[in-house]
Amino acid sequence: MDTFEKKKSLLIDMIAFSTVDGQLHIKEYEFLKIIAEELQIDNTVFKDLFHQEEPIIPIKSEFQRVQQFYRLALLMYSDGVLHEKETIAIQQIGINMGLNPNATNRLLKMMKASPNGIIDAEKVIMVFQEQHN
Repeated sequence: MDTFEKKKSLLIDMIAFSTVDGQLHIKEYEFLKIIAEELQIDNTVFKDLFHQEEPIIPIKSEFQRVQQFYRLALLMYSDGVLHEKETIAIQQIGINMGLNPNATNRLLKMMKASPNGIIDAEKVIMVFQEQHN
């Protein structure tokens, strides 16, 4: 990630998605905390993001959009409960990101079939690259 503001924007996007079902589960919070640590966002700033509504900075690189979509999908599966609102929201987010709906649906089906929702990074990229052919 290039800038601190872009990192915050990614987390705000993930926080908003994590509460689409009406509550923030502890596993979702822990997952968000791990992402914040990976993005080198300190704990005080991380906690403050739950009380902010900042404009989301669009992600320009397709690779970074795929990464963010996959992070959101992992977040969706992190609490072990798949809500209909989450499924609808993530499909709309993928469209808003400019990602191919066939690829996003295929990835979500692969994750659902996986015992823990995790897909190898190369397979994730392959799903989106196949749509370019």
